[in-house]
Amino acid sequence: MGLLALVLGLIAPGLAPTYAQDSASAPAAPGEKGDVPALIPTQAFASRASFWDADLSPDGNTLTVLQRVNGKLQLTAINPRTREAIRGLNFGAGTYVEWSRWIDSDRMLIKAQSISFAFGIALPSTRLYIVYPKEGRAVPLIDDQRGFDGGELLHVAKDRQSVLIAHGPLESNRRNRRSFMRYFFNYEPGVYRYELKPGGAVTPVLEPVKGVDAWLTDETGVVRLGLGWRRKRLSIYYRDSAQDEFERVARIKQGDTDSFFDAIQIVSGSSRGYVLDENEEGRVGLRIFDYASREVVDTFYENPDWDVEDVWLDPDGRPLAAFYTDDRAQAVWFDEDYKASYDKLSSALGDSEIWIIARSDNGRQMLVSAGNEADPGVLYFFDADTRQLNEFAQFRPEIDFRLLAKPMPITYTARDGTAIRAYLTLPKGRATKNLPLIIHPHGGPFGIRDSLRYDDQVQFLANRGYAVLQPNFRGSGGYGTAFYDLGVGAVGRGMQDDLDDAMDWAVEQGIADPARVCIVGASYGGYAALWGVLRNPERYRCAASWAGVTDWTRMLKYDRRVMTRQAGKRWSAKIEGSDEDFDLKDVSPYRLAEGLQRPVLLAHGTADDNVPFKQYEQMLKAARKSPVPLTTLVVEGEGHGFSSSSSEQQWYDALDRFLAEHNPADQVDADGVFRPPTSPEVDTQFTSIELPESPAKR
Repeated sequence: MGLLALVLGLIAPGLAPTYAQDSASAPAAPGEKGDVPALIPTQAFASRASFWDADLSPDGNTLTVLQRVNGKLQLTAINPRTREAIRGLNFGAGTYVEWSRWIDSDRMLIKAQSISFAFGIALPSTRLYIVYPKEGRAVPLIDDQRGFDGGELLHVAKDRQSVLIAHGPLESNRRNRRSFMRYFFNYEPGVYRYELKPGGAVTPVLEPVKGVDAWLTDETGVVRLGLGWRRKRLSIYYRDSAQDEFERVARIKQGDTDSFFDAIQIVSGSSRGYVLDENEEGRVGLRIFDYASREVVDTFYENPDWDVEDVWLDPDGRPLAAFYTDDRAQAVWFDEDYKASYDKLSSALGDSEIWIIARSDNGRQMLVSAGNEADPGVLYFFDADTRQLNEFAQFRPEIDFRLLAKPMPITYTARDGTAIRAYLTLPKGRATKNLPLIIHPHGGPFGIRDSLRYDDQVQFLANRGYAVLQPNFRGSGGYGTAFYDLGVGAVGRGMQDDLDDAMDWAVEQGIADPARVCIVGASYGGYAALWGVLRNPERYRCAASWAGVTDWTRMLKYDRRVMTRQAGKRWSAKIEGSDEDFDLKDVSPYRLAEGLQRPVLLAHGTADDNVPFKQYEQMLKAARKSPVPLTTLVVEGEGHGFSSSSSEQQWYDALDRFLAEHNPADQVDADGVFRPPTSPEVDTQFTSIELPESPAKR
């Protein structure tokens, strides 16, 4: 396949430049029968944009994307104005790009990961490359690199002729087992200056400091801050200038404070830097911290209702924007040029969530992502010089967005009086009463949340005729420390109550038919689905779980193997809580699987290293004598999520068949009219499992 054909393949053919996907003014969608939209094939929901990590060169004349071509990773350079490919650069099989960054308009710096072998052990190995996208070639930044870590980029010089990289020592003698083990398991990086040319000079800037795992520079490139975990404590090393020695200014016991985990930037000529830190009420804001006096001296920005989640800095280290999520991801702009660009684009693109994902140095050319919770989105190229906003590619080219449903935020009150935010998606073209309902809990469970954003699975379910309700149950992120802490020890109890209360709200509102409610989720959401039909079979007609936890005792033991001892203890404490009368075995689905009374779709990937496949096998074995046999799906070689569209489609196909059999949303009569099926009678012999209530707060 030629390069031009390759790029045309990633851009949906026949797409004319457009300025918005505005459903209010769009013509009627094709293939509809009455007001009910046509069924969208599962393949379309599982399809992926055939590129990712789009970026724009500093001069705005070259666009790069990563994509898979014949199973291999390729960096493709494209003319953004003509959408014609310039060149393609293939990486080796099994290579993954951790990050890429344009240095100037001809060169990029890329950190690529592959697998290396040492003493018969397969280990991830990373390497840094200088890449010339328009020439289709790459040169290793380090000619003779025997280490396993290519390093972390700390700073790019203003003349763009050199960079600062932090990595392990450059000595070549790593061939004996003792030096290898010391290097790999007690990683202490030094800092080196690299000339950005093949065979360029490598100059040591800072020798490794015992106890320091990570370095931070100021905006001029002076290394000013070092961080390192040792013996359950975070040590912070600081210096005023390059001529000074580093001194340890703080040693904080794990769990005492979170202030220093989010050090963002330190300002030249000052002992102050930016951090994300909680206030006394537990609200995270962008604050200025003085490392000399070891205290917060000012608040740069704080939202009164929502935690600040991320910050963008300009090349000089000044904050450009702070980001938080209410019902949607939101930006607060401190730079007037950025704000003006966003305002103009938002006005031009209408009912879309706008993000400038890359821009040229002069700000005249931009890559713009636009979409919303009912629109998978479009990538645009905007050229202010020609005042043209042209569509580059659609993120889900096989989906007609006019067939999709619009999620909406709702709030309900849990049984203990806690206000719970959730997102309700009603199927398009159907009366909004007595609908079949899917309770769709997110994963995590802690610190994760749903928001108003496009979700393939939610839209797939709504397209099949189901109302979908996504509760941000207690313990979810973004709602402050107090709400987060309500989730401690509430797995299988308070968290599950919140899901049941979401169902009750939908029934009380007349939206949901109480006899046609199923629960579907992945990871922790998969656990909640399994536990829902076991704990409350009188509520839920069926459940579907992808990669769900089935045995909490075994799961926590597995987690502790891949965490530090202290981190493992903290994680276990969150799940278990402090209630001495509570045993996680009592909320583990496998222990009650033999009495399963409701249909369950149990699905898992064999290569899952997050929730191991053993969790699936244990549930399968425990349920083999249950009155209702499990429906199963095993995806060979798949991990915790979906690494390929074919894997995701297998899940959607299995879920489609399962729901159609056990909780059909629609049936079509002889005249081709959609009608809800007759609601089954609820078996009143089902009784819920009584458990100790979750403590309200710990």
